[in-house]
Amino acid sequence: MDSESRQKYEKYDQQMDPALPRFSSAPCRSFSSATCLWSGHNRWSKIKHDKGKNDAAKSKERTTLTLNVIRLSREGGPDPSINTALAYAINNAKKAQVSKEAIEKAVAKGQGKSLSGASLDNVLIEAMLPHGVAAIIEGQTESKNRIMADVKMIVQRAGGALTPTAFSFDKKGKVWFKEHETIGVDEAMDEAIEAGAEEITSDDGQLVVETAPELVSSVGQKMQSALGLEVERSQILFDPKEDTLARLDESQASELQSVLDQLEELDDIQEVYINAVT
Repeated sequence: MDSESRQKYEKYDQQMDPALPRFSSAPCRSFSSATCLWSGHNRWSKIKHDKGKNDAAKSKERTTLTLNVIRLSREGGPDPSINTALAYAINNAKKAQVSKEAIEKAVAKGQGKSLSGASLDNVLIEAMLPHGVAAIIEGQTESKNRIMADVKMIVQRAGGALTPTAFSFDKKGKVWFKEHETIGVDEAMDEAIEAGAEEITSDDGQLVVETAPELVSSVGQKMQSALGLEVERSQILFDPKEDTLARLDESQASELQSVLDQLEELDDIQEVYINAVT
């Protein structure tokens, strides 16, 4: 910049505000500062996004652990000094920082009661979620009207509706056995058939047996006695039929997951079964 132009800028600066520093020929740093601030903004957004994903994962883990406490309390009784599987589940829940109140509530729910001792009603809600995904929602509650209203609001807000969907599922019993070094599908096949199992598979080293819903307990006990296997958990569930599966892309799956997260955050909800795959 020539001398005459610099003098004009100096005069203009001082007219606007005498307190302003005089014009300098030193390099201006405003662009680099702006870049740093924007970079910091992006980094903070990423931190918040990552924290959100981590929080969601932790919440899902706690939900799973709480449901396990409910199930084991129902199957083996509420006293952890007698029900060793329940004691183990409670310990795992504590390690994951599930609150004492939540654990006590889960144990009570397994007995069909609230923490106050009031009886709980079982509810089964059928719904069609976004992108043609059928769902069956199981819960236990003191107030059927409340849980129905809560679920209806979440589903309708997502563009779904409460409507019959049970035809998209088969009701089955499943038993998961703890991994055993020497007993696999082939070794357990005969005993599983003898016990009344419909199918036996392996999942990450675990034996998984499918049964009729009414046989889930007896099949687990028979195989446990005959083979020395240890039952990790058993459950009566709704398995989606192959010909009804809704196949979702990544964007659709993300939208669906948001709805499932909202449903699972409701205290009275225990399980949500869907017929979607990605």
